[in-house]
Amino acid sequence: MPRVLLIEDDPSVREGVGLGLRRRGHEVSAAETGEAGLALLPGFRPELVLLDLMLPGINGVQVCRRIRETSQIPIIMLTARGDDFDVVVGLEAGADDYIVKPARTEVIEARIKAVLRRLTDPGARPGIEFHGELAVDRAGLTVAKNGERVALAPSELKLLLHLSASPEQVFSRQQLLEYVWEHSYHADARLVDACVRRLRTKIEDPAGNPRYIQTVRGFGYRFGPL
Repeated sequence: MPRVLLIEDDPSVREGVGLGLRRRGHEVSAAETGEAGLALLPGFRPELVLLDLMLPGINGVQVCRRIRETSQIPIIMLTARGDDFDVVVGLEAGADDYIVKPARTEVIEARIKAVLRRLTDPGARPGIEFHGELAVDRAGLTVAKNGERVALAPSELKLLLHLSASPEQVFSRQQLLEYVWEHSYHADARLVDACVRRLRTKIEDPAGNPRYIQTVRGFGYRFGPL
């Protein structure tokens, strides 16, 4: 079972989530501040981070940004707030998903499995595809632009793989939620929009209209034209 780094300042949540995950076989290391969590990261080498949005000292958004400076490890935010702005900022900072507290252990476990499945995309097929300046290696699960490797978080990679597999096809936000995030219910479309914005900053040119990930107003997104 994957190692999980839990960064949560509420002792009852930290103990409850940690105990629940350990009972399911996870190795869990817990920290109550962002600084402590970042200090644990290199030694513990987790396979996923559960990160509270509101932390004393440096908050969850700042922690997420620091992690993303050096790593594309999956990050799931934990939030007890209904503040839309905070959730969007967290997703923009690089989080792959979020869970509203309180949440049952089985819900957290399901989200962990869904995020980690994006690292081994079952839809990947052998061969490298070239889309203009982009080289998409579906077997190796890597992407390069102009020969330079592009570091993508799991959700960003799976979104790109899915869209590029069917150029010109328009996918609704709900379809993308179901495929990339495995949310079969009417979930939060902001997950898709935030992921698209992050992906564009990495594969699109800084100026001009998006070349690869295009918005189809009123419907969703498509890949191309090339």
